[in-house]
Amino acid sequence: MKLHGDRVTAFLMLLPSLILLAIFVYGFIGRTAYVSTTDWGSNPAQALALEPQLEPVGAANYVGLFTSRFNARFRQDLVNTFFFTLFFLVGCLGLGLGLAILLDQRVRGEAVFRTIFLFPFALAFIVTGTIWRWMLQPQGGLNVLPTLVGLPKLELPWLTTRQQVWRFDWRHLPAYLAVIVALVLLIFAWRAWRNQRRGRGATLGVVALALGVWGGFGAPGLTFLPYSELHGFNVAFIGIVLAAVWQMSGYTMALYLAGLRGVPEELREAARSDGASEWQLYRHVILPLLGPITLSAMIILGHISLKIFDLIWAMAGSDNAVTDVPALLMYLRTFRGNQFAEGAAIAMVLLVMVAAVIVPYLWTSLRSEVRR
Repeated sequence: MKLHGDRVTAFLMLLPSLILLAIFVYGFIGRTAYVSTTDWGSNPAQALALEPQLEPVGAANYVGLFTSRFNARFRQDLVNTFFFTLFFLVGCLGLGLGLAILLDQRVRGEAVFRTIFLFPFALAFIVTGTIWRWMLQPQGGLNVLPTLVGLPKLELPWLTTRQQVWRFDWRHLPAYLAVIVALVLLIFAWRAWRNQRRGRGATLGVVALALGVWGGFGAPGLTFLPYSELHGFNVAFIGIVLAAVWQMSGYTMALYLAGLRGVPEELREAARSDGASEWQLYRHVILPLLGPITLSAMIILGHISLKIFDLIWAMAGSDNAVTDVPALLMYLRTFRGNQFAEGAAIAMVLLVMVAAVIVPYLWTSLRSEVRR
């Protein structure tokens, strides 16, 4: 009876939070999803009306984002987000792990170095963006550093360059994605086969082979655009990646350092007694133990990079198209262009991207908790 009473008390204590979450999170998500299926904003006379007359258009706004000639900027924004996420993750994980390994050597003044490396994480992205905007000015900052040692000044435009590398045709995107997914499936098939799960490995292998062949022939039957449209990595993003890595690498350092300190000393000594070198110790013992920390860091950093907004706003402004991302474009379309339906569609695309990163992690964590 007491247990039942405790559950009722706990439910009543949580009820206000549940109601607020239902209204201000999931209710607004539902409202945004509804708006994204209307024509709100297509008629300027109705855009700012107190009671706009909305007409349902189904998935037309989503189709337009990926196929319309007028939404090439959104597609480039997706490419920008992909490259930013890739370099941001690699930079933060690599630098964070390196700093953690150095601090784990019990160097003198470790607490001071740890505080210095972790301090940028305490800053807001808007502050980091302002600082790095000053440092990346074409007439100062990093460009004049070589003059301190007698070398000529650099002439890098940093955030304003329009140079683009690694360009590809958007029409071929389905083929590229099919090949990438096929390679991932092949890895899972190989791991399943090696773990004596032959049936699952064979199934995954057949699916990967079929997908790879389909992608190898150009993904016939699936074309987003009837014309060529080139996209690639905007070099202007290098400065933004540097600023983001500078801010978040201290956070990953703290995660890795906690993980390194959790590795039993007896395990290290046992590996050394078996003749393992320091490289082999980290390669075969310590780094595999840090796998869960790496996964957690990737999830957290990944969702930050997908919804990045304030850092780019502070560094390059909202009207610099070469450093644009979907979150900035959503703001511009919604609050400057009054294209509410299109802005809502971009927001839903962002939500799906973030959910694709977060939901599998939450699902895996929940299953682990249940098993315990």
